Amino acid sequence: MTERQVVDMWFDPMCPWAWLTSRWLLAVEQVRPVDVRFHVMSLSVLNQGRDLPPDYAEMMAKGWGPVRVCIAAAQRYGDQVLRDLYDAMGTRIHLGKEEIGQALCADALTDLGLDGSLAEAAGSTAYDEALRASHDAGMEPVGLDVGTPTIHATGPDGAPVAFFGPVVTPAPKGEAAGRLWDGVLLVAGTPGFFELKRTRDQSPVFD
Repeated sequence: MTERQVVDMWFDPMCPWAWLTSRWLLAVEQVRPVDVRFHVMSLSVLNQGRDLPPDYAEMMAKGWGPVRVCIAAAQRYGDQVLRDLYDAMGTRIHLGKEEIGQALCADALTDLGLDGSLAEAAGSTAYDEALRASHDAGMEPVGLDVGTPTIHATGPDGAPVAFFGPVVTPAPKGEAAGRLWDGVLLVAGTPGFFELKRTRDQSPVFD
């Protein structure tokens, strides 16, 4: 049997591009020997203290709530809860177009049979130290000039690799997801490789 590789992804629930990457990774699990673990990063932490346009600053202010709730849930139930909680939050945010706030967090928790009162963490700074620690663990290997999604994996030569992306829409499925994984891992594992990019000319497509 082929040994399965653990792949770690850091997400912020409100990022549509991270959501699409997560859907792709779940498809990769079905066609490659990969097991994905999910971790929390925060665009609000990343952008704290930066000069932001007013509309983006407002979004970053809202963004603290969901990531705090994710950390609170992980502390209560273990990190394995993040896969399903991210799925529940992301479905409501990106597919349901629900308003990001404490009510959404409470509904996502109760969707999974978890303690809905953990949504109160959205307005508390009590979990921010743990949030920053999770954020830093994801961002340290890739630097601070990127955001989410961030992925840590093992390259073709067995060495650890970490990278931002891929940014892709719609999320590939089936063997197309596997081929993209093979290619991403190949370039990410190439010593000295840093960037492959083109201008985004399409909004996120959720299907």
